[in-house]
Amino acid sequence: MNPELQTPVPSPCINVCRMVPATGLCEGCMRTIDEIVAWGRADDDYKRAVWAEIRRREAQMFE
Repeated sequence: MNPELQTPVPSPCINVCRMVPATGLCEGCMRTIDEIVAWGRADDDYKRAVWAEIRRREAQMFE
């Protein structure tokens, strides 16, 4: 099952925590620093929205 469909929504963190200055995204999970900081206090709706952004970012990488 896709992680964004699970409850509770799991973190996309894969323990490769390096911010890429050129993109402003974490190399491992493709989240912004603001998304990473907010994750722990966020509700499932927010987390699903972040997962949707991650999927969009992944798709852009392969265009």
